[in-house]
Amino acid sequence: MPDLDPGTQMVLLFFVLLFLRVPVAFALGLSSLYAMWAIGFGLDLVGDLLASGISKFSLLAIPFFILAGTLMGTVGIAERMIRFFRVLVGALPGGMGIVGTVVCLFWGAVSGSGPASVAAIGPLIIKGMAEDGYPRPFAAALVCTGAALSIVIPPSIGLVIYGVIAETSIAELFIAAIVPGMVMGALMLLTLPFADRARTAARSGAGLASLVPPPYADRPYGERLARSFVDAFWGLLTPVVILGGIYAGVFTPTEAAIVATVYALLVGLFVYRTLTWRTLYAALVEASSSSAVVMLVVAFASLFGWVVTVDDLVGKYSSVLLGLSDSQWVILFVIMAVVLVAGMFMDAITIMFITLPIFLPVVRELGWDPVWFGVLLMVNLAIGLFTPPVGINLFVAANITRLSLEKIAMGAIPFLLTSLVGLALVAAFPGLSRILTAFMG
Repeated sequence: MPDLDPGTQMVLLFFVLLFLRVPVAFALGLSSLYAMWAIGFGLDLVGDLLASGISKFSLLAIPFFILAGTLMGTVGIAERMIRFFRVLVGALPGGMGIVGTVVCLFWGAVSGSGPASVAAIGPLIIKGMAEDGYPRPFAAALVCTGAALSIVIPPSIGLVIYGVIAETSIAELFIAAIVPGMVMGALMLLTLPFADRARTAARSGAGLASLVPPPYADRPYGERLARSFVDAFWGLLTPVVILGGIYAGVFTPTEAAIVATVYALLVGLFVYRTLTWRTLYAALVEASSSSAVVMLVVAFASLFGWVVTVDDLVGKYSSVLLGLSDSQWVILFVIMAVVLVAGMFMDAITIMFITLPIFLPVVRELGWDPVWFGVLLMVNLAIGLFTPPVGINLFVAANITRLSLEKIAMGAIPFLLTSLVGLALVAAFPGLSRILTAFMG
């Protein structure tokens, strides 16, 4: 690659390593080290750059939100939440499809992680939807899609990372993402009739009864709703505690992650009494493993980003973007297309660290709202979580259902189409991201 600058060589080498199935974090690190050597920098800088990449206070939110989501799944919050929503909306046309959609959206406000959401609530939702008449691939696809919205609906790990990179208020991003997240959820509900046997599911509620335990089946509706609400109250209160505290200015998003973790521990120990030393250990191991993967990617991505800055790839590529057209819509379309295609092959965190140093100068040059752009980016990245060939949510769903990836991917097509409609709506109407921020002053 003698005719290419070191930065471009680094980008090409990164994709070659990905093609050779090298883990993303190591692909980022190896390609960055090569570029530093090619530029002439000593490798003695590497340690300082890696340390500075992850020594940011805001990034502490990531492991704590992951731990909080893991604990909430462990102590039984997910199961109680499903039972409550079964009583609330399970009798409506669509049965478990509506329950699954609502629970996925609500759980997104609890976990902040797409794959974790699939693992936590997927088995119960998919089982219930299958027994309610929905094809299992469609049910798995619904969970994949709903869980993907965890990156949009606050608290979102993706929004935390975007806020750090873009130097934008994370609390403001959280507020701005609520309405677009609800729009995406509404489009999911509109997708339910596309199921092969949705009409059967709409007429049948028998499958709901086979889920264990039935929520007070022998009681009148009002009493069943009240009792299931009391059971699920502490779980339903979780997003209120997390988001309410942030919006009220009681604590920062990073502090909110710690509060969420302590809250989950207290609920598990003293309210539900389902947390034991064994389950706590299992939750800590799972959360540590997930956090280590994310933070390793963040560390090596910061090294990659440093090379991008030093070699002035930002100036070169952003100038190319700005020179594509005089129309802002064309430039936005190109950016969204790049992110969408990248989301088919890479995880959201990697995409942000690679592309945002190039995209953000374009955003500033064109005078776009960085908060709106961040929310739009999250919606796009959410679509990537359930888009083949790499959509990580698909792999998790395939693992828990024992279905082939191809079948789940086919079941996801209706959700993919309606999600693209949602992406277009958020792009075309930036005010959707500012409704609540304007209201709250």
